[in-house]
Amino acid sequence: MHPRHSLDDALLTPLRFSVMAALATDAEIDFAALRDLLETEDSALSKAITHLKAAGYLDVRKGYVSTRPRTWLRATATGKAAMRIHVAALQAIANGATAL
Repeated sequence: MHPRHSLDDALLTPLRFSVMAALATDAEIDFAALRDLLETEDSALSKAITHLKAAGYLDVRKGYVSTRPRTWLRATATGKAAMRIHVAALQAIANGATAL
């Protein structure tokens, strides 16, 4: 079976892939910090988060710091596993391409 069959549709866009890569550790990241890290717009990041949350790859926690609303994100165990499989498939594809 070709490794492309192991690629995860939820991780095929550069932004969703980047979100999961940024959340690879067990750290919880604030929405604004993630937005700045990934150099993207609020709306694009929000759409990516919605998609990854629906896939079960992210936990989203909302709360307040003083009177300001905040959103914190953390990758789930399912999301981390999906990312490992996706990255392994990309590496296998790249390794096969270099052998051509």
